[in-house]
Amino acid sequence: MTDTTDPYFDIRPYNDDEIPAAIDRLINDEEFINAILHYRFSNHANWFKALMSPILRVYLKMKWSKFKSVEAIQIEVKKYLRDTLADTTDGVSYSGLEVLDSNQAYLFVSNHRDIAMDPALVNYALHQQGHNTCRIAIGDNLLKKPCATELMRLNKSFIVKRSLKGPREMMKALGQLSSYIKYSLETGNSIWIAQKEGRAKDGNDFTDPAILKMFHVEGRKQKVPFSEYAKSLKIVPVSISYENDPCDTAKALELYEKDIHGTYEKGEFEDIESIIQGIIGKKGRVHVSFGDVISQDFETPDALAEEIDRQIHNNYKLFPINLLAAKKGDDSITDKVQSDFEAKLSAIPLGAHQYLIDSYANPVKNIG
Repeated sequence: MTDTTDPYFDIRPYNDDEIPAAIDRLINDEEFINAILHYRFSNHANWFKALMSPILRVYLKMKWSKFKSVEAIQIEVKKYLRDTLADTTDGVSYSGLEVLDSNQAYLFVSNHRDIAMDPALVNYALHQQGHNTCRIAIGDNLLKKPCATELMRLNKSFIVKRSLKGPREMMKALGQLSSYIKYSLETGNSIWIAQKEGRAKDGNDFTDPAILKMFHVEGRKQKVPFSEYAKSLKIVPVSISYENDPCDTAKALELYEKDIHGTYEKGEFEDIESIIQGIIGKKGRVHVSFGDVISQDFETPDALAEEIDRQIHNNYKLFPINLLAAKKGDDSITDKVQSDFEAKLSAIPLGAHQYLIDSYANPVKNIG
């Protein structure tokens, strides 16, 4: 079903009146039900999973039929997130939000380490400080299954079309995305977007100027200069620091494979597995730092990218593991920190060691 009156219909999050139908589609999606059964009952026989399928559907119908609004879903997500963070972290801290106006919409440009947890942590911090949660940009490469799209759009995510090939289609999609971001901000809805496509698997957090050029597509249409338009977006760099990255060895192995073979072929469920590992894996301490609103004049995307990077690097919270990897002597590097790091290294081939070391050392090296 296409709504021709809504220019953002195919990418925007669902509105309240669309929630019940989206939930109904999810509950009746065979792949979605099978995915839950696969992860929940991975050690059980297929006949048992088949037996559980209708029971799971009835359970979900009972549990989810009460959700009639985006806010109701967000409240449920908050409960799950709070419990998950209590179980998988040694505490979450945040800084910088106290100087931001809770009545103002911002464009949060963030470093990117974890597919699901990065935007979830930003929204958790916003909620804790009395700000509205933001809309989340998510690439369509993560939405290969219809059920994934439904889940994301139910929870304030909008779609970035990365898989288009034709130049005309790409330009049209960029224009729609740029326009949607501006429209969201003008209607009081903050945005979270990663500073570049994909996670920084090597720990190097650098902004892709192409993202900033995309922001300005709508500005060019309105004949507004880049510097003026960028200021109007109220960009806030965000730095997310994990003491322990649950996907660190997987990232190191991927970079090692790419180096050895020139390419790396992802498994069918690899993105899903990364999402799950990022959620349930132990993270140690986590810090979310909100930088200053960028209000200076930056004439080019490259100059603006440098300022975003400066804030993200300088606001990154370093942990003992970072200092150890960067060979910076410090009293905080205990025997446990060293033995835990050695255990990580021993779990992967020798050739992959440097990639893992770099992923923790680079945030130290990037601080100006």
